[in-house]
Amino acid sequence: MTEEFAIARCQEGDRDAFRYLVERYKDVLYGTACLMTGSRTHAEDHVQEALLSAWRGIHGFRQGHPFKPWLVRILVNEVLSQRRKRALPTRSLEDEDHHGESTDPAEAAASQEDRRTVRQALDDLSAEHRQVIVLRYFAELTTSEMAQSLNVREGTVKSRLNRALGNLEERLGALGYGRGEGHGN
Repeated sequence: MTEEFAIARCQEGDRDAFRYLVERYKDVLYGTACLMTGSRTHAEDHVQEALLSAWRGIHGFRQGHPFKPWLVRILVNEVLSQRRKRALPTRSLEDEDHHGESTDPAEAAASQEDRRTVRQALDDLSAEHRQVIVLRYFAELTTSEMAQSLNVREGTVKSRLNRALGNLEERLGALGYGRGEGHGN
C-alpha cells in the first residue's frame, strides 16, 4: 500500500489504512515526543493523542502535500499544548535509558556515556532549541518540512536551528564532550 493510497482510504473512513500510517510513523513520533518531553511515559500519551487528532482531522489533509510534516506538526502542537496546560517540566531520559547493545563492555560504556552527555546537553537547551534539533536530526525533517510542522517561516527555522546548534555545541563543550579519546578527536 502506498502512503497516498492509505491517506485516500483513511479519508473514506478506513481504519486499517490508518493503522498502516501509524506503523509507518509511530517510531518517529515516539522518538520525537521522547526527546521533546524527556519522558517515555509522557511521550506515549502525546503520541496517542496526536494520532487521535490526526484520525479526526484526516479529512482536512490535502492530498499531494507531504504527510510526515503534517503528522509531526500535530504531535508538536500536542506536546506544546499539554506543556502549557500542565506546565510539564522536561526531564532527562537517563533514568529510563536502555543499555548499549555492543558486546564490547568498554565500547558499550563509552557509547552509553556519549548518549548521556548528548541528552544532558539537549536537556539544558531551551524547549524551542531542543525542538528544532529533534525535528531536524531525529525526525529527519527538511527545513521546509520543519517550517510546516512549526507553522513558521523557513528563515525562522534556519536561524533557530543555527542558534540551537551553537548552544548545543557550547553545552557539549562545557560537559567535556569532544575532548579526549573516544569522542571524535
